[in-house]
Formats: sequence, structure tokens, C-alpha cells
Amino acid sequence: MGPKLEFWHEFASTYSYLSAARIGELAAATGVEIVWRPFLLGPIFAAQGWETSPFNIYPNKGRYMWRDMERRAGALGLPFQRPAEEGLFPQNGLKAARLMLVGVDQGWGAAFAPLVYRAQFGDGRLISDDAVLRKCAFDAGGDADAAFREAGTDRIKQKMRAQTEIAAARGLFGAPSFVVGDEVFWGDDRLEDALTWAARSASA
Repeated sequence: MGPKLEFWHEFASTYSYLSAARIGELAAATGVEIVWRPFLLGPIFAAQGWETSPFNIYPNKGRYMWRDMERRAGALGLPFQRPAEEGLFPQNGLKAARLMLVGVDQGWGAAFAPLVYRAQFGDGRLISDDAVLRKCAFDAGGDADAAFREAGTDRIKQKMRAQTEIAAARGLFGAPSFVVGDEVFWGDDRLEDALTWAARSASA
């Protein structure tokens, strides 16, 4: 068995967009297997007394994030759009996360996630829109109708809750987060460090 890295991501997360767009190529180059772990930051923020993203709570932090995303996306050659209207960040990523769990089970999750992020942050689409998610699932190689039916089952709903509970138990507080064993790396700018750690840990 080769090295593995758990990629904990939230579909409403701007910086998860950057990581999802490049993690596949970087992981292949380092021989690391990526385990995709969608989760929800809402319950984790709520446990800290936050009703929304800290980028909304702290305006200076929010202004920095949007400008930083413009710079980072530009450097990576990725399209990027800020929400067209106030109140559209963070988006509701619950449906996308449940579909992602179905996609992971069926083998098309790794293709689905970057498409959802690009639809949201590259094309300015709403990822709570069924039509947007159906297209992402179809383009990723999934059966969109079957995927939506499965995403609405109690099994997937319970699995989604469990994912977020596991994230909280591991002390995750933001996305993207990368986990290798007991080591946690937080933020898109730690992706390369996490991959290096995973590759070295497997050979130790």
C-alpha cells in the first residue's frame, strides 16, 4: 500500500477550490493516493459561536481573502469570480457534499469535486441549483438521476453527518485541511507540505 493523504474540503470554501484544481496532478507526481473527504464547516463554526464564515465576520480578513484568491487563481491559470450579490457567500454546499459521497463510492468523485468548485468560483453558478450539480455529476461520469436518488437516502445523510463529526473530533477548524495519520495541515498553501509528509511517512 502506498502513501495516502486525506483531503478534507468544504464546497463553500474558496481555498478548497484552488486545492481541488491541482491536487490530482500533484499527488500523481509524488505517488500519493488522495482520499476525498467532503465535510460541512457550518456545524464546526456554530460550535465556536459563529453564524457565518469568519471572512464575513471580520471584514478586513474577507477583503484580503477575495484579493488573495484573485492573485492565486490568476497565478494558477484558474478562472475566478466573486459572488455577484451580497449574501451569496458562503454558499450552501450540502447537496454537493452528499453527491460527492455518492461519487466517491462510485468512482467519479475525484472528477466531480473540481467541476463543482469551478462552477461556483470560476463561472459564478449556484451549487445549490440541482441543474448545476446534475451537469457536474454527468460530466464527471456519473448517472446524475441515480446519484441524486442515492444522495437523498438515509445512508448518505447519516454518512454526511458522520463525516463532519469525524472532522470535528480530529480538531479540524477550516478547509481545505490535509490529514496524514495524526498530522494535520491547514490551508491551500500547505498542500505541497502535506504531500511531501505523506510520501516521506510511507517510506520511513
